[in-house]
Amino acid sequence: MAGPSYRKSSHTVYDNKFHLVWTTKYRYRILVGKLAQRARDLIREICNELEAKIVKGHVAAEHIHILVSVPPDVSVSKLMQHIKGKSSRKLQMEFKELKKKYWGQHVWARGYFSATTGVVTEEDIKKYIEEHNDEEDEDFTIGS
Repeated sequence: MAGPSYRKSSHTVYDNKFHLVWTTKYRYRILVGKLAQRARDLIREICNELEAKIVKGHVAAEHIHILVSVPPDVSVSKLMQHIKGKSSRKLQMEFKELKKKYWGQHVWARGYFSATTGVVTEEDIKKYIEEHNDEEDEDFTIGS
């Protein structure tokens, strides 16, 4: 099994991965054929703009899953705001049939699912911090 795949920027080394899921508004099953391909391409473009790397993804008829590696200066909410906002606008401009279903409104439902991933557990981090502890029975200690 391979270790973590750290990414580097000018002053940072990181491994921040998130599982993100969002759905179409009203759960309409519109993500098929050319529309699904275009949605995938737009999501790739938007992630590239923010230097977020898609590790794995899946476009289903009414929702999208991505596992994405995100730089530390990009919040999940900022990433999702860009993905959903830009892709919705461009999809509606390019696929006029969406206006019949969405009346010019958003393609994506409000909200999204987000979960972090990683190879270091909370217990590993606690143990690492405790090994640097010179004081006893403290949650937030000062070393000597």
